[in-house]
Amino acid sequence: MTFRGHAYRSLDPKGRLVLPSEFRDVILSTGSPGRAILTNFDGCVVGYSLQEWDRIEESFQRVNMANRQLRDFQRFFISGAMEVELDKQGRVLIPPHLRSYAGLSREVALAGVGRKFEIWDLDRFEEQRRKMEENFDQVMDTLAQTDCDLRL
Repeated sequence: MTFRGHAYRSLDPKGRLVLPSEFRDVILSTGSPGRAILTNFDGCVVGYSLQEWDRIEESFQRVNMANRQLRDFQRFFISGAMEVELDKQGRVLIPPHLRSYAGLSREVALAGVGRKFEIWDLDRFEEQRRKMEENFDQVMDTLAQTDCDLRL
């Protein structure tokens, strides 16, 4: 199962967020039902199933840690991670450090992007979508010039 689509939600005053039912279904279908990992990445909060997170952490074991940039990235990415649990209402509590990193206030957008989902400040999300729309043809040309095997 993959995360796909997007939805708009509001954070409650405690920083809790109701996940879309489709996202909850993905999380509940994994080996550790009701739990997920949230971390900081690309200006938003990114969520993974525990199963997917285990693969990510394992992949860091195959990276050359002599490279300072890779060590810094690992430190940033993994140290930002927090395990969260869905409550009975299907909400997750987004930790304060992640809300601060992503600039989350009240209105947010959730975006399913395959193996993960993203939680964006609504204005930032709309700006990212607008930029993509403006640069769509250029991005498609760049993809066509690579050996990327993307089937659209």
